[in-house]
Amino acid sequence: MPATSQEQRLHPWSWLFELLQQLQQFLLPLVALLFFGSRRQDSEWPFHLVTLAMIVALAATALLQYLTYRYRIGGDALTVRSGILERTRREIPFARIHNVVVHQNLLHRLFGVAELRLESAAGDKPEARMRVLRLEQALELERLIRQGGSTTPATAENPQSVALLELPLSELVRLGLISNRALVVAAAALGALWQMFPREVAEDFVREQGRQAFGYASQLQLGTFPLLGTIALLLLLALLLMWLLSIALAIVQYHGFRLGEAERRLTVERGLFTRLRSSVARRRIQAWTLREGVLHRLFRRRQLRVDIASGGAQEQDGRALKELAPLATPAACDDLLRHLLPGAQWPPPQWQAVSMRGWWRLCLPALFVVGTAATLGWREFGAWGLLPLLWLPWSALKAHRQVARMGYSIDPRRVAIRGGWWNRWWRVAELDKLQALRLDRSPLDHHFGTATLTLDTAGASGSPPLRLRFLDEARARELMEQLGREMARRRLRW
Repeated sequence: MPATSQEQRLHPWSWLFELLQQLQQFLLPLVALLFFGSRRQDSEWPFHLVTLAMIVALAATALLQYLTYRYRIGGDALTVRSGILERTRREIPFARIHNVVVHQNLLHRLFGVAELRLESAAGDKPEARMRVLRLEQALELERLIRQGGSTTPATAENPQSVALLELPLSELVRLGLISNRALVVAAAALGALWQMFPREVAEDFVREQGRQAFGYASQLQLGTFPLLGTIALLLLLALLLMWLLSIALAIVQYHGFRLGEAERRLTVERGLFTRLRSSVARRRIQAWTLREGVLHRLFRRRQLRVDIASGGAQEQDGRALKELAPLATPAACDDLLRHLLPGAQWPPPQWQAVSMRGWWRLCLPALFVVGTAATLGWREFGAWGLLPLLWLPWSALKAHRQVARMGYSIDPRRVAIRGGWWNRWWRVAELDKLQALRLDRSPLDHHFGTATLTLDTAGASGSPPLRLRFLDEARARELMEQLGREMARRRLRW
């Protein structure tokens, strides 16, 4: 697809994919019409006519969108014309596109097509969503954007493309064991079922199943130890099933994971059934996050995530480029950071500690919740209701260790913050990306002589925030003046 003044259409089957997308959005009203229509035998045909009219209207809308959608590839921009009653023309310069996503589900792969999304810094919705193009067209348009409109033909194997990280099957198994995604899926499914059925029906079902299970256990006439052993065995089997499901979900989501770099753009490809290819320029990355939980340390692994200035709606459907390394060794994550942040020292040679005064402030939420639960429990169950108070020593130890591990490091190129104890994290941002500073002091900060310094970049909305807590007030003001001078003399790299 060389740069040309000729306008082009989407794939001839794009109206079908648009229709399927609209049917997903209107699935609930259509099902409701069919369901209530089947309940009214005397007047069933009007409901079917309404359902048929809705489907015809959606199909006509999808067909009209295909007929009215045009795009043209210019020397340095993409022009998109769309709309049925209200016509819209968008000029999208290649230099302003932050993120490029090529999405393929099973149906896309069957037809040999792909959906292309172009994201800018606005982020709430794509600048352009092309549903759908031929796969080779989508990849070629991605290459044009990556090269800023250059018409040099793309080759099947780009010699400049370098693989920075690949995940074999063994790493996917570890990822499934660490992430335990099945627990999240099971909780979401239970919540959906609980909301779908009336509350009385769900409660009766749970009560009836519990009564049957208790009656079956009573008929077995097991002793105390055999009963405890049986319960432990059932829990172990449930845990094994959850692990197997988590491994399967990790394989489905991250099969064929490859992090590559070409022409200062990072590209991530992953997925077994649904293939995702997401590309972003390195300069668009606003912050870097390393995470390490208890299971990560057990397997000697870490996770590397990034925040980019775009993403918006894609954060909701998992299509944004967020994970550069879903799982890798600490040495591999450190090597990636050193490669992608040239000139920055990582890990820092020394971390600056924060003030330990008032570390117990992190215990206040737990103290309030546990105190309320213990008070209610004591009134209801007597002395046994005070058992929640046993959580307070652990909460105090965790708060003390968290504050003791907090630290920061600032060099001529970047600022790094670390925190957490049970679940550890590191956040890194380049000084060229800082655009605002904020100094906060709560009443407790006034009492202990501390302050909180928050750093804001153009789009680093990840968690945890770029925030320095429990700083001595004088040190916080000194850092704010130092970083303010650096921001004033540097050009913001967007």
